[in-house]
Amino acid sequence: MPKVFVDVGISLDGFIAGSNGGTKNPLGDGGIEIHNWMFKQKSFREHLGMVGGETNNSDNDIIENIFNRIGANIMGKKMFVEGEANWPEEAPFNCPVFILTDEKREPWERPGGTTFYFSNEDIHSVLQKAKKAAGNKDVRISGGANCIRQYINAGLVDEITLHLAPIILNKGVRLFENIDKEKFSITIKEVVSSTEVIHLFYSVNKVT
Repeated sequence: MPKVFVDVGISLDGFIAGSNGGTKNPLGDGGIEIHNWMFKQKSFREHLGMVGGETNNSDNDIIENIFNRIGANIMGKKMFVEGEANWPEEAPFNCPVFILTDEKREPWERPGGTTFYFSNEDIHSVLQKAKKAAGNKDVRISGGANCIRQYINAGLVDEITLHLAPIILNKGVRLFENIDKEKFSITIKEVVSSTEVIHLFYSVNKVT
């Protein structure tokens, strides 16, 4: 059964991006450091059309598994705006990406199989479109934090994976700010650690 999941890097103090983020400062001050472990892995580098990288480790295997399960992505407008200014021509998704936005814009097709679709519909309708596009694969709620929180608070997320990086940002964008904890509970599925990061896999149990 296909899942709806969140998969994000996070600092020890709970931030998924630093402050002052924008097109010229993607992920904000210090935010890029959350993902340092990932940039070293072959699976990630190959996904961006780069060569080299580390293999035969849990970090690389986890990245490969994440990419393989994604059939469609959903993201907020702010994340898209930052990414549009910085992603390579062959955007790093290779599948449909649905953008939550009030902007009217035709689908934007990129080399490598990524097509961005822009929608001002409610999050339930966008999710249904993403599920249809994903087929037998999963839908990833990619970010940013506001987009993720909307889907969690609506009881639409099945799994959350956090990649806990050993850094402190002190300020920035918190993932779990204004989360409605009455709507769900969380169960640990698995914990995998390496010298660079701790991968935390959770199931989301919805409260009806």
